[in-house]
Amino acid sequence: MLEKFFNPKSVAVVGAARDPKKVGHSILKNLRDNGYKGRLYPVNPKAKSILGLKTYPSVSSIKEGVDLAVITVPRNFVIDVMKDCGKKGVAAAIVITAGFKENGQEGLILEQQLLEVAAGYGIRVLGPNCLGMINAHTGLNASFAPSMPHKGNIAFFSQSGALCTAILDWSLSRGIGFSKFVSLGNKSDISELDMMEYLSGDPATKVILGYIEGVSSGREFIKKAWATVHKTPLIITKAGGTQSGARAASSHTGSLAGSERAFEAVFKQTGILRADTIEELFSFALAFSRNPLPTGPNLAVITNAGGPGIIAADACERSQARMAELQAATITRLRKSLPPTAGFFNPIDVIGDARADRYAAALEAALEDPGVDGALVLLTPQATTEPEATAKAIIDIRGRTEKPVLVSYLGGDMIKKGADLLNKKQVAIYGYPEEGVKGFEALVRYNKSKMKAGPNIVQFKDVNTSKARAVIDKARSEGKKELGEKEAREIIAAYGFRVPKNVLAATSSEAVKAARGIGYPVVMKIASPHILHKTDVGGVKVGMKNDKEVESAFLEITSNAKRLMPNAMVWGCMVQEMVTGGREVILGMSHDPSFGPLLMFGMGGIYVEALKDVSFRVAPIGKEEAHEMIEEIKTYPILKGLRGEKSSDIDAIEDSLLRLSQLVTDLPEVLEMDINPLLVLQEGQGSVAIDARFTII
Repeated sequence: MLEKFFNPKSVAVVGAARDPKKVGHSILKNLRDNGYKGRLYPVNPKAKSILGLKTYPSVSSIKEGVDLAVITVPRNFVIDVMKDCGKKGVAAAIVITAGFKENGQEGLILEQQLLEVAAGYGIRVLGPNCLGMINAHTGLNASFAPSMPHKGNIAFFSQSGALCTAILDWSLSRGIGFSKFVSLGNKSDISELDMMEYLSGDPATKVILGYIEGVSSGREFIKKAWATVHKTPLIITKAGGTQSGARAASSHTGSLAGSERAFEAVFKQTGILRADTIEELFSFALAFSRNPLPTGPNLAVITNAGGPGIIAADACERSQARMAELQAATITRLRKSLPPTAGFFNPIDVIGDARADRYAAALEAALEDPGVDGALVLLTPQATTEPEATAKAIIDIRGRTEKPVLVSYLGGDMIKKGADLLNKKQVAIYGYPEEGVKGFEALVRYNKSKMKAGPNIVQFKDVNTSKARAVIDKARSEGKKELGEKEAREIIAAYGFRVPKNVLAATSSEAVKAARGIGYPVVMKIASPHILHKTDVGGVKVGMKNDKEVESAFLEITSNAKRLMPNAMVWGCMVQEMVTGGREVILGMSHDPSFGPLLMFGMGGIYVEALKDVSFRVAPIGKEEAHEMIEEIKTYPILKGLRGEKSSDIDAIEDSLLRLSQLVTDLPEVLEMDINPLLVLQEGQGSVAIDARFTII
């Protein structure tokens, strides 16, 4: 159905105007003047002709068929126009007009009515409140943008119309071309989901860019993004996330999560490349638009100045790219073609007096090295530098290789002609070395994502979902939202988590009896549905070795709780088997409004919120994603063992994350939960869930 938007045989501009200052005039002029070959129908009951084209009083008065209607009339007339389009059999409509849900409740009601009318006639709607759209390859400019983009292989969609015009103007100055250019507006019907699906199958599009502020259907977004990335690179700038995650939370996970965390997780899971700035969005886009994909991460850097080469090498080491290690034969070849004072390793320094022939020799040698997956050429203007001739050499060599070649010309007027030539010949050129490295890294990251199989969701057969749900149902029947430690332990035990022996004691004598049954030493914790941070109220005692210590600890713990949190319900103390050794980690989940259950992993204990060394994924996850979560945290080397220490049981952490993923997928009643700490023992010895808490709905 989107073909009618991008390749219509006929377009009606409803609200076409004679006044050049009006949007209806600009859109008609853009359609007429930019090479669109289809039929154009201005619709204006008060005019006989506009811009030399016969006008019509309504869409239904047009004798021929109409594929696309562009609606620019005032808000209160839009629904009537949509009905008229429906009667005519129009399949696609772009509603430019603003004043709908972005303007409050009245506008929201109108937008809903508009959608109902459109759906009743089978009309797909782009907008309202949008700039319009452009197909640069057919000359279709159904927008009021002030200029037409160059033809290219980059598709762009955006929720912000103003951003569209700014980017369009910027791209013209940089010589960047587009295949499709779409303003989504309010996304009442057509959204980023439709764009991803359509553009990933568009032969004119090599890379898709997007600017979004949020998504309405998170699960569908994940599905569409995954399918898109496995066909076409998808680069997105996500804005508006710094405030939407702020809310009250009853768990560590809830306090650390938020909209940004969820989007970051989804981008990693699906292979979307996130650009933090608009400049980075197009830095990445240039790399994809003008290069093949590398087969590996190894980059060769050719430079005529030591400083920029070192900067590039540093940037490479901080990225997922790697500085290539040149083979001996390549180094020998370089020694024969470069001066003795040159740098023959990587970066390859052709030194300051290098002319074009020296650059050519170094670039050819590097690209023919089997251990090199791509090259970055750096040029600074010096007395003997030949920017244009060097550009011609780079263009020639790039045409004879299947490896990506990126360039950074540093400077201003002295290098401008060479830089312009490279840009004209569609070489990815950047102003600074770091940008070039980032561009190459984007290629590497995408290649890794594209090669990943879909998430292999693990389903454990030794779980007891009905038992876990029974615990939740009982708590809900009692009006509980916060589950106590005993209930939480029953739920995680039903999903195969190993838990220490544990007894709830309502009195000090019951605590002594429980400790004897479990066996000394024991741990004692306050038992209360209202106390999240037990240590903050003196609610934990570790290593109780005899009856006297247990009795004393019980009295102290309960007294502390009642004194510091007098309104909290206190059931007594949990007397627990003391498990020693291992590393403390945290597993958790919070419910994201867009994407659903958001899993968290990090180093556990009392420092988790201070350190914030955590990773996130949206459930359900597979084994590969679980392992990625573990490796992402900065303290992962501690888990692997430092200076001769034995490794923690990484397989047990993976198993725990996968079990948690299944638990929160099976039990949508869980709003937030933590297992903190999960004590991970040495390799091969498993893990023990020491403490847990749940919030349910």
